[in-house]
Amino acid sequence: MSSIKIEPLNNTLQTREVLSEILVEVVANGGSVSFMHPLALEEANAFWDGSLAAAEKGERIVLGAFDGDILAGTVTLLLSLPPNQPHRAEIAKMMTRISYRGRGIAKALMQVAERLAIEQKKTLLVLDTAEEDGASALYEKLGFTLTGVIPDFALKPHGGLTGTMVYWKRLS
Repeated sequence: MSSIKIEPLNNTLQTREVLSEILVEVVANGGSVSFMHPLALEEANAFWDGSLAAAEKGERIVLGAFDGDILAGTVTLLLSLPPNQPHRAEIAKMMTRISYRGRGIAKALMQVAERLAIEQKKTLLVLDTAEEDGASALYEKLGFTLTGVIPDFALKPHGGLTGTMVYWKRLS
């Protein structure tokens, strides 16, 4: 894990391509990140194009975890929220390549996202994760509090409904 470097990602063709590869891989393996399987590479590219364009405007920060030249994982910190919520940020699209799972990459990404949220003067961080096969154990280890579960909130990538677990954490 010591060789992993985490940094904000820029809107380049190469970055979009590798982020799209990860998104397609995660969805194909059942990751509940708002997309259905099979996910077309073009659809993944369009998503990341919009996400990275929003990052260029300062509306979010897309982080990448690199093992050398390999993008092993990503997470997005959403900063642009409604006017009555300037104090909070939201975690979205936490994804780790299947071959890199269990190596602490998601934890490291979350820690950097939290630090950046504090630097942005955010005092509350929120997120949600699928009830089935989600990352609830990770988020609870990182100090997030479960608000509750919304049953049948979303379709799983391969079909069938899953609940969504909603979490929050105060930042200091």
